[in-house]
Amino acid sequence: MRKAKNYFYALASLVLFLPANVSARWDPNNPDYLAANLPRGSVYEIVYTFMLWILGIFGFLGIIGFAISGIMYLTSAGNEQQVEKAKKAMNYSLIGVVVGLAGLVILIAVDKLLRQYNYF
Repeated sequence: MRKAKNYFYALASLVLFLPANVSARWDPNNPDYLAANLPRGSVYEIVYTFMLWILGIFGFLGIIGFAISGIMYLTSAGNEQQVEKAKKAMNYSLIGVVVGLAGLVILIAVDKLLRQYNYF
C-alpha cells in the first residue's frame, strides 16, 4: 500500500509540475512570444473569465452533490437516519446550485451594467 502511495505522489507531481517546466520558456528573438500561454487580456477580462470558471466548477460540484444525495436516498433501505441525512444533503446541494446560479446572474448583470456606462 505504501509503495502504491509513493507511485501516486510521483505521478501526481509529474503531472502537475512538468507542464509548467516545459512550457514556461521565453524566446528572446521574438518578445511577443510567451509559450506559457498567459492571458494577454485586461485585468477585467481575466477576472471575469476566472469567475466564470469558478462558477462552472461550483455548479458541477452542486450536480455531483445531487447525484450523491440521490444515491444515499436510494440506498437508505428505509433507515430513517440515512433518509434524513440524504434529504439534508439534497437541500444543501439545492442551496449550492441556487447560490451558484445567482452568482452567475449577478456577474452577468454587473458586466452589462458596467459596459452600458462604458466603464470597460
